[in-house]
Amino acid sequence: MQPSIFNPWTWRDPSALAGGYGQTTPSVTPPQRQDGGDGRPDAPGPGTPVDLVGYQVQASDGRIGTIDEASDETDAGYLVVDTGPWIFGQKVLLPAGTVAEVNHQERVVHVDRTRQEIKDAPPFEAEQVDPEYRERVGNYYSDRYVPPPGSAPRVI
Repeated sequence: MQPSIFNPWTWRDPSALAGGYGQTTPSVTPPQRQDGGDGRPDAPGPGTPVDLVGYQVQASDGRIGTIDEASDETDAGYLVVDTGPWIFGQKVLLPAGTVAEVNHQERVVHVDRTRQEIKDAPPFEAEQVDPEYRERVGNYYSDRYVPPPGSAPRVI
């Protein structure tokens, strides 16, 4: 097996966590309001951290849940996703490296794994996030990582 350059705990595109809105000027200029605003939602500026808690999570083949907790620590990034009724209310831990796209306008995070791959991952329990558990989860996702041709994570 060829050594993997995939680090499951590192955000593939750190800019996905900051400055969220890719469109800084609207394609159609909205009318000015009397209060001086332009009608666009307030967007964080470049370098402003974005809290992903509450964003929906989409696997490559459907919705899996809502982000309950997120970490953007160096070499320790992950998402804890509450799956709701999909897996009987369990939570899953997704390493940051599985994130393919963050759409801040829609508040959706897309991951490059299927629902079944996520369901088959080592079970998550909050008390269990220790180095041994992280290694098992990291190995699970690293062994299944196949970069799509010409892929690069997108930030919208």
